Amino acid sequence: MTSAVPAIPVVNDDRAGQEARASESPPGPRRSRHAISARRAHALRGWLYLAPTLVCVAALFVYPLLLVLRMSGSRWPLLMGDQGLNFPDNYVKAAHNRFFVDSVTFTLKYTVLATVLLLCLGLGLALLVQESSRWNNLLRASFLVPSALGLASASLLFYVLYSPLAGPLASTMQAHGWSFLGTPNAALFSTLFLIVWRYAGFYMLLMLVGLQAIPADVYEAARIDGATRMQTFRRVTLPLLRPTLALTTVLCVTGSLLAFEQFYILTKGGPDNSTISVVQLIYIVAFQGQNDLGIAGAISVIALVALVVINVAQLRAFRTAEER
Repeated sequence: MTSAVPAIPVVNDDRAGQEARASESPPGPRRSRHAISARRAHALRGWLYLAPTLVCVAALFVYPLLLVLRMSGSRWPLLMGDQGLNFPDNYVKAAHNRFFVDSVTFTLKYTVLATVLLLCLGLGLALLVQESSRWNNLLRASFLVPSALGLASASLLFYVLYSPLAGPLASTMQAHGWSFLGTPNAALFSTLFLIVWRYAGFYMLLMLVGLQAIPADVYEAARIDGATRMQTFRRVTLPLLRPTLALTTVLCVTGSLLAFEQFYILTKGGPDNSTISVVQLIYIVAFQGQNDLGIAGAISVIALVALVVINVAQLRAFRTAEER
């Protein structure tokens, strides 16, 4: 007697594998929800890392800027607070201030002179100490030492140096009738000497970083082609140094347009109000003269707009034809 053996169904291996993989992998919607949650977690973590910086920017830049904008359009005496809208009278009074045109003219003149001197001297010093050696390292450190001193401290130091009564050059100044701060031109160039002494090493360092970023192969190729040192400087160094020159120019122009400490400490706006900068005029209008924060705010807004326009023009001027 024979027993019937049940037939075993034949299952396609490929189909079985696909069903097994499908059973092991999570459904599509669940997987997409998990990916979205992960992205949200990463974004939230990034915002948490960014939060301290955003708080500092909002507290130290955005809020003061909005407050100055509000002041510039309001009647705002120093000790009385906001007294209501006063736009555009504040801007009209700011433009008609007796020192406004002179302060703008002086600030632009000082900015041009300081920028040319600092950039030329910084580039020259960087070229001088470009090669790394024991003596060049000593020169680099020597040029950078004044940069460690604060501008207010350096201004006080030079104020004593220029003093005709207590300074180390007092006897020589009295014997020859010299005065470092007695005339408008003398006060301007004495202040420029302070600024060059204080910042030349800093701009040398920026230029040096830019020079060392230029590949040595470029100079080798120029030398093989028979280029002289001047031709190499004009055709190789300056074009490749364009980003560094743009950065240093913007920094120098911005710092010079916002000059305050050196003139407030050294010259106090004299002689004969000939060295009043725009920022010093804002201080005078707000705290020493009219005690009017509204007019001071209007001058501040005008200075801010002018500074933005000048910086944008500088950056556009340094852009290459390909970048345009």
